[in-house]
Amino acid sequence: MTSTVRPVGRRAPRADDPDERSNVSTLDRSRRSVRLTSRVMTAVLIAALCVVALGPLLWLLKAALSTSQDILREPFAWFPSGIQWHNLHDAWTQIHVGQYLLNTVWMSAGCWFFGLLVALTGGYGIAVLRPRYARVVNAAVLATLFIPGVVSLISLYVTVLDVPLVHVSLVNTFWAVWLPSAASAFNVLLVARFFDRLPRDVFEAARIDGAGVFRVFWAIVLPLSRPVVGVVSLLTIVASWKEFLWPMLVLPSPDKQPLSVGLFRVSETAPTHLLMAGMFISVVIPVLLFVLFQRQFLRSAGQAGAVKG
Repeated sequence: MTSTVRPVGRRAPRADDPDERSNVSTLDRSRRSVRLTSRVMTAVLIAALCVVALGPLLWLLKAALSTSQDILREPFAWFPSGIQWHNLHDAWTQIHVGQYLLNTVWMSAGCWFFGLLVALTGGYGIAVLRPRYARVVNAAVLATLFIPGVVSLISLYVTVLDVPLVHVSLVNTFWAVWLPSAASAFNVLLVARFFDRLPRDVFEAARIDGAGVFRVFWAIVLPLSRPVVGVVSLLTIVASWKEFLWPMLVLPSPDKQPLSVGLFRVSETAPTHLLMAGMFISVVIPVLLFVLFQRQFLRSAGQAGAVKG
């Protein structure tokens, strides 16, 4: 009868062992000086991150609630003339931030819908249907990622100026923003990689039961794709919300311009305090949306990288 002799030395690591998750051992953490130093460094790091992340937003809030004289004369003073709450209302009405905000929401909603439609259907065709030319299409979509957007700017503008075959102009319509933004190679490839990890046995079983291509997509693929739908939605909405150059080119009418273009257009004539108030409104809305739905966004981003079988 043989007996197993365990080697004398360092014990086997455990997943829940704090020594395996830190550069500081348990013995070192038992020392008061080490604990104090660690806490001080953690506090300093968190404070520095807060200053870097929240500092510009807090200063913009302060400027939005100050007078123009205070912003220019004492930019870092705490409200020398008091808090001007009416700046937000004045910016909403006098420089038409409300109209620009409505245009931005409408533009972002269209970009989200068409972007999600193209990404899901494109990824479904490449990763699930897998026709014979799927590799060629995948390579062509991947190749477009290496083309800078500035290079295709002129050709894209000429295209929306006179759309081939139908010969209509999309300039000064939201279609000129929706359609180009929908063709996102990154989103298509992201969705395709997610679909590649879905269990194919489910698709084969559905086809055996008589489900068609559309039924498989609607009843099976979409319910399993909530994580990647959340990620693509977040990326698309943020990209369309901050877009500036393309809407400025294809939306020359002030009645249809988004916040990014509208605030730039009125920056030369609007008072400084109203301009700062408008900028704060344009920034705080996506921040609040992320704060409200951060759990869903982060969970979707985590689940998009792996699929449980």
